[in-house]
Amino acid sequence: MPRQPQPAPFDGALVINKPKGKTSHDVVDAVRHLAAMRQIGHLGTLDPLATGVLVLLLGRATRLVQFYSGRRKRYTAGFCFGFATDSYDSDGEAQGPDAPPLLEAETLQKFAAERIGRFDQMPPIFSAKKIKGRPAYELARKKQPVELKAVEVELFEYRLLGIEGSIARFVVECSSGTYIRSLAHEMGQQLGCGAHLAEITRTAVGEFTLDQAIQLEELAEAARAGKFADCLIGLENLLPSFPRVNVLPVIEKRVRHGSKFNIALSQLQTTRSEPAPGATTELDGGEPKPPRLRVFNQQDKLIAIAEAVVPRTYQPIVVFEPLP
Repeated sequence: MPRQPQPAPFDGALVINKPKGKTSHDVVDAVRHLAAMRQIGHLGTLDPLATGVLVLLLGRATRLVQFYSGRRKRYTAGFCFGFATDSYDSDGEAQGPDAPPLLEAETLQKFAAERIGRFDQMPPIFSAKKIKGRPAYELARKKQPVELKAVEVELFEYRLLGIEGSIARFVVECSSGTYIRSLAHEMGQQLGCGAHLAEITRTAVGEFTLDQAIQLEELAEAARAGKFADCLIGLENLLPSFPRVNVLPVIEKRVRHGSKFNIALSQLQTTRSEPAPGATTELDGGEPKPPRLRVFNQQDKLIAIAEAVVPRTYQPIVVFEPLP
């Protein structure tokens, strides 16, 4: 008799406060070791320079990653004025002598306000954008030509927080795919003195915020105490912006077989708690998506994510097998 695959020991989301100097893959590897499992994905990487919200999905929750594409992100960032770098951040090589200007808050806020909305942004050559299957940064490090195309991004908030010497700090809420490094570089060009990203903290990705984040050291301590699961946001608590419905066993059977099912509007539950302070909203790119629904059984276990095909008729698009 063939051996049955063992379920992943943990299902849910883990919000890590990524430390400076580590890559996102370093963090994923560390969590894989602590959780003793391989099935871990992430909702967008952070550069080694960055700190803050790094969201990992564990176990069956990795199947939800498709529903998190396009989520807004929120940052606090420090731009250092005086010289630009080839990577647009402090890890790169300076592109000229340091000549810090006298920064005026009114001018910086004016430049920031002008960028609110949609525009085409050129990614840094030291980025993970692919050129014929190769990351741009690999070509840039070898001094080979890097030809990138501008990408449409959107800023919802871009506000000056304060100035300290040659560093100006901003809060930025933006669409997925926005490079804060490029914003720093551009503002340096506008002032004519050069600038680069000196520090950055991601404070929110969609519904996940820095207030929910845990340090790797704290996670390691929880794992040693057998409390790793206590650090997770459970599968049933993810995607709170999707309405939910609890179905009877006869409908549960149809859902688990991937069959269409009907529900009455009165069955939908859309009431949910207020989002955490600093959380951002869903922003799916491209064409509007059909309404989606979280489907629970009578035991309040998430059994599927479904999508409307016609009013009141839904098609399961992700179905979770029951745990043994």
